[in-house]
Amino acid sequence: MPIRKLGPVAYRGLLIAFFALVAADVWLDLSHPWWWNFLPLVLAYALLYSLNRPARTATRAESTAVRAPVDVAPPVSGRWSALNSPANQIPSHGTHSYGQTYAIDTVADPEPGARPAFRALWPIARRNRDFPAFDAPLYAVADATVVRASDTQRDHLSRNSAPGLVYLMLLEASVREVAGVRRIVGNHLVLDLGDGVYALYAHLRQGSLAIRVGDRVRAGDVLARCGNSGNSTEPHVHFQLMDGPDPDTARGLPFTWRGIGVPRNGEVFEAPEPAPAPSA
Repeated sequence: MPIRKLGPVAYRGLLIAFFALVAADVWLDLSHPWWWNFLPLVLAYALLYSLNRPARTATRAESTAVRAPVDVAPPVSGRWSALNSPANQIPSHGTHSYGQTYAIDTVADPEPGARPAFRALWPIARRNRDFPAFDAPLYAVADATVVRASDTQRDHLSRNSAPGLVYLMLLEASVREVAGVRRIVGNHLVLDLGDGVYALYAHLRQGSLAIRVGDRVRAGDVLARCGNSGNSTEPHVHFQLMDGPDPDTARGLPFTWRGIGVPRNGEVFEAPEPAPAPSA
């Protein structure tokens, strides 16, 4: 097992140990101080901090060596808006884990009010069809080779209410962390763009993949459809570039979308529909 893989595996093992100790203490009334149950949890978060720390404390020489943003086409077309953008903060999602340092989320915004707003109480959850991003086509951002592709997980209901968000953060997200990166990104695909650059598309719609591992794709090809699988609050596109194909061990790379740049949180942008590839 690669050394960079050992950290995430140990982190999940400590989380499992925590849940197992709590369950055993409840059912078997173990004769040890109650705070012992939380030792694996403390160690898990200490490990998580140490895994993220190197990227936060890079030396000046290392910082200047960071590669320039990779110029790629946008993965969507039409009118969208950005969330959790690296234009606002780095790491964009609050962590360097899973290669997310420069990740971005986008939601379809075809017209004002088309996307259901976050609710304090009701409705607790919405159907995916209520969101304009659901089933939107996702395009190859460059000529590439498909190195990972999975679309067997179900699309769950939205979590865009206060009770739904609490459920996601306190219960569902923890279970997905223990289950591993595949349950976090949900249905997903990874493209090898060459020169050590890999593109990850996460939270795809179940059964929507139009490609398979090993396929060579052209920029603008339809790859899959936007869904709501994995650790997701609503149908949206999660996109990131990485220096390896495995999000568990990869480091994030900066990107810029051709003709758009990197939209800031809440910024609405218009992405053109890719022109069809010329016939061979």
